[in-house]
Amino acid sequence: MREVPEYVKNVQQTISAAGYTPYLVGGCVRDLLRGAEPSDYDMTTDALPEELMALFGASAHPTGLPHGTVTVVRGGHPIEITTMRRDGAYRDNRHPESVVFTKRVEEDLARRDFTVNAIALSGEGAVIDPFGGQRDLRAGVLRCVGDAETRFAEDALRMLRLLRFAAVLGFAIEEETARAARKKRALLETVAHERVYAELNRLLCGSDVQRVLLAQPDILGAVLPEILPAVGFEQHNAHHCYDVWGHTCRAVGAVPPKRELRWTMLFHDLGKPQCLTFDEQGVGHFYGHTAISAQIAEEIMERLRFEKSLRAQVRAQLACFDDMFPPERAALHREMAKRGREVVGNLLLTKRADNAAKAPEGLERAQKPWLAAQAVYDALIAGNACCTVGELALTGDEVKEIGFAGRSVGAVLQKLLDEVACEKLPNTKEALRRRAGRLWRSGYGRHTMA
Repeated sequence: MREVPEYVKNVQQTISAAGYTPYLVGGCVRDLLRGAEPSDYDMTTDALPEELMALFGASAHPTGLPHGTVTVVRGGHPIEITTMRRDGAYRDNRHPESVVFTKRVEEDLARRDFTVNAIALSGEGAVIDPFGGQRDLRAGVLRCVGDAETRFAEDALRMLRLLRFAAVLGFAIEEETARAARKKRALLETVAHERVYAELNRLLCGSDVQRVLLAQPDILGAVLPEILPAVGFEQHNAHHCYDVWGHTCRAVGAVPPKRELRWTMLFHDLGKPQCLTFDEQGVGHFYGHTAISAQIAEEIMERLRFEKSLRAQVRAQLACFDDMFPPERAALHREMAKRGREVVGNLLLTKRADNAAKAPEGLERAQKPWLAAQAVYDALIAGNACCTVGELALTGDEVKEIGFAGRSVGAVLQKLLDEVACEKLPNTKEALRRRAGRLWRSGYGRHTMA
């Protein structure tokens, strides 16, 4: 088990010195027992919220007093401390209407979601595990505390947390827990879109996301109904040995765990079920599916309230998903100047992931040009290839010195960038100045000088 940081021990010691009993609980205990580094630390104690506020003074913040939660900041790190409690009735499938404080940590653990999250660790290092969480941790199993249907009816978000933990931790879902989640999945419609979005982001970036998506599309479909037509939808094409959903899941798992890439691959083929056609040989084709997939993606991103930056990234990747170009320096450089370094770098990753999720026959041949393009791209990046007007060795002021004015300055800079990206012109001040001078003498851009 990993060592608890000093700032956490300090908070525990402060609580203990005041006559109360602190325990670490939840995900931090799970991770400590796994030998992993916790992302944060949560505690529970028999001290009441107002006692914690008095004990820690200005470093304590009342972040959830109705439910007994105080956040203490120590060494720049927030620690959420909740008074041990029993929860009252859950009327909205999300939050208890009331809580009752208790002195028994076992009662507090009984209200938690999964056994691996229902383990407490005392300041002296004693492990309190009334529900077999350590056993399930060793086995890599996610199991609800108590009755699974009750747990999910209390808080519907727990079903998405179940999938997220399975994807991130690589754990299997115990069958009764999975059955209960499938049965109660309609309750996910009551969960706020912001909470759904937060869980999906973490789920999609999990190392075991492919397995979870393949196994649980019905649960995921409760919050992303757009995926359900893809499940079991055969492609009738020799290039594809998986149905649309099977291909999608494998493509998601084949790209690096970056949100813009994982969401792009989740979205990229959702339009296929709407546009299947067959040729004379009975081969399936999906003409126009990329545009339909992009529209479906827009609707999902709007509903889940994607932040603007991620929405723009996904939109940019879907817009160029079908781009084809030879693995040549000028071709790659032009793409980088047109779309940006990051978009093109991600495009190469999505191309290879898309191929990897198809039939294995012919995979090596299909991947060869994209691997070659990756090598060219890497060389361009290593050489700091000029991809924007701002990276040109000639500035706008220097273009004005040649004689250009008004909008023609931008037009000339763009012209120079195009020629640099086509590998026709080196990005040196001398070469760019000579070329701009020739453009001036030829009358280029004079009509845009106003």
